[in-house]
Amino acid sequence: MGKVLVTGANGYLATQVIAALLRQGRDVRGTVRSLDSEASVRQALGRGGVDDSGLELVRADLTTDDGWPIALAGVEEVHHVASPIPPAQPEDPNELIVPAREGTIRVLRSACDAGVRRVVLTSSFAAVGYSPKTVRDFTEADWTDPDSPGLPPYPRSKAIAERAAWDYVEQHGGDTELVVLNPTFIIGPSLVTSLRSSLVAIKAIAEGTMLALPRQRFGVADVRDVAEAHLKAASTGAAASKRYLLLADGPTITWLSLAEVIRDHLGASGHRVTLQEVPGEEPMPLVIHNDRAKEELDWQPRPVQTTITDTLDSLRELQLL
Repeated sequence: MGKVLVTGANGYLATQVIAALLRQGRDVRGTVRSLDSEASVRQALGRGGVDDSGLELVRADLTTDDGWPIALAGVEEVHHVASPIPPAQPEDPNELIVPAREGTIRVLRSACDAGVRRVVLTSSFAAVGYSPKTVRDFTEADWTDPDSPGLPPYPRSKAIAERAAWDYVEQHGGDTELVVLNPTFIIGPSLVTSLRSSLVAIKAIAEGTMLALPRQRFGVADVRDVAEAHLKAASTGAAASKRYLLLADGPTITWLSLAEVIRDHLGASGHRVTLQEVPGEEPMPLVIHNDRAKEELDWQPRPVQTTITDTLDSLRELQLL
């Protein structure tokens, strides 16, 4: 098996993808914006109990062409995980849209030029289910319309970037295949010590610093399961040119139900957990189908409650909670 490239190697999801690849005995090259982060990446893999001798890190930034030809040299498959996720929605949508779209195209162009067999792209449910729909029941056939009135910059950027990826491969892909993963809200144990946006929300609820819970229903995906889906999407022949929704088994949840799981798991310290909801009506029902991933990729996600409790245990172990 040839070398594998993972972009954004110091990220929350990327470290789990790299760890899973190394456990399979793959030779992995990871991109980082600065090699100053190499030590922290290797420490993260150590937390996962992984031998990092099969990992090489190179410098490549999504905002420039520099470094990408070297990063792709001799690579057989690419896992494009890196993408900007803001702590808050920017006033200018282009602050997210431009780097998301151009970074994705830059990676795909370099991959196609290098003759890469397959690219697995992390997109998001934000590219699937953020446009108005009478019955909120979503499959991979659904798309977020980036021109939907009032659509926040983040889902707009994800929809635009994913569309651009499919268009580029259709027009210029040659023999390079594309598979897209559309995970819902990613949480789960962290190998990195810096809090990413999803874990910031879990910490805020657990510590009671979130003043009130949004009235929203959503899906949860375990970061370990998303990493596993990356590997399966790369190795499953029938996955070429398809997108896959990823979420835990069972119904979607509300912030209140998630907070109640947190409270119950924390025991005596659960008295701090935010349980107050913002005023408003109950969120509409929401169904998100993960059948395609389970059937075609033989993907078996963890129960959502396990993901939530394992997230809390991880934050405690990292002394972040």
